[in-house]
This record gives sequence, C-alpha cells and structure tokens, in this order.
Amino acid sequence: MVMNCPKCKEKKVIKNGRTKNNKQQYYCKMCSHRFIEYYTNQACKLDINEKIVQLTKEGLGIRSTARILKISTTTLLKRIVCIARNITRPIVSRGKTYEVDELCTYIRHKKNYIWLFYALEKNSRTVVSFNVGKRTNKTLNRVLETLKLAEAKKIFTDRLKNYRYLIDKKMHSVKRFGTNHIERKNLTLRTHLKRLNRRTICFSRSLAVFTAVLKIYFWI
Repeated sequence: MVMNCPKCKEKKVIKNGRTKNNKQQYYCKMCSHRFIEYYTNQACKLDINEKIVQLTKEGLGIRSTARILKISTTTLLKRIVCIARNITRPIVSRGKTYEVDELCTYIRHKKNYIWLFYALEKNSRTVVSFNVGKRTNKTLNRVLETLKLAEAKKIFTDRLKNYRYLIDKKMHSVKRFGTNHIERKNLTLRTHLKRLNRRTICFSRSLAVFTAVLKIYFWI
C-alpha cells in the first residue's frame, strides 16, 4: 500500500511504530513529518486551522464551529487564540488619509458594554489598527498613536469630544461624509460577525477571544 504524506504529498513514507492507541504511525523521509492514516481526534488534522479561520470569518459562533468541525469548544477557543497570536500587524504607510470610528458591543453579559476603536485607511479600506476597551482616552489613544507614527495626512472622525483633545487640529477633520467608508465597515462587521449583532443571543464571553476573532477577521 502506497501512502502519501499529507504535508508534502510525497510518496517516500515508511512505517514508524505504533501510537498509544495501537494505530500504525508513518514517517515521511522528505519533510520528517509523522502521521497516522486516520485521526480519531479531528483537531490533529493539518487543515483544521484553515477551516477555523474560514468559519470564524463567516460569522459562526464558537459552538456552531465546534459542531461542524467535530472538535470541543475548549480546543476551538485555544486554537483561535493561538492563530491570532501568530498574526502580524499590517505595515502602515506614511502620509495616508484615515477614518477612525468606534463600535459598541458587550462582553460576558449585555450590561457590560465595551467599545471597539479602529482606524481604516481611506483609499485601500484596510484596517491598520484597533483596540478594545472602555470608552476612554487611553483606549482610543492606542489607535491614534499608530496614525501619528505613520505621519497621517488627514484623520476623519465623528463628533465625539475625545477626538478633539487627542488629534492635532491640522490633521483632524469632522467633515460631512468624511467617515462614509468606516460607517459602512461597521455595518459589514455587524453582519459578518454574529457576536457584534445588535439583537442576538450570541456575544463574547472573553475579551481575549473577542480580540483574537477581530485579528483573524481584519488581518487574514
């Protein structure tokens, strides 16, 4: 019987003993990958992370994703945090125009409000920075510091008072229709991510998982 390595697809595979469950283990001479023919634990499959990213970006909740992939919710939460930890932030170009806005949601229960602040590059419409926390200057300033380091040409915001004290008047603008792109992005976020819907029984129970999901959605 000829076996192909699931990682490199090569046929130079030999038998390599047995597992604790008495299953035949194989070894690939090309990429040194060890594997078995059939995994009882679905989380051991090589493409499981890709499926987690795909279903997360489609807006499925934790329990829905776990049911489809046939893995436990605990394993799924650990994988989401692990995937997000390895995501690199996008390179922020200098001298660009940005839009900044905030989005309200809740953590653990519907009385514990939390805010998502993020910056959108006006031309490419990519999210360059975001932060989650209370509606304070400290939370907002972490997003604005990224734009200041990038020497932003112009920053469009709404009429929230916090922006006046944190953004230089020369680059700050509260122009009408100036935040059209990011307001549309807000609607897209609430549509794609079930945990951000206004009327739903689904919401984030952990700030770490919520931040990890946003990283996956924005930067993968």
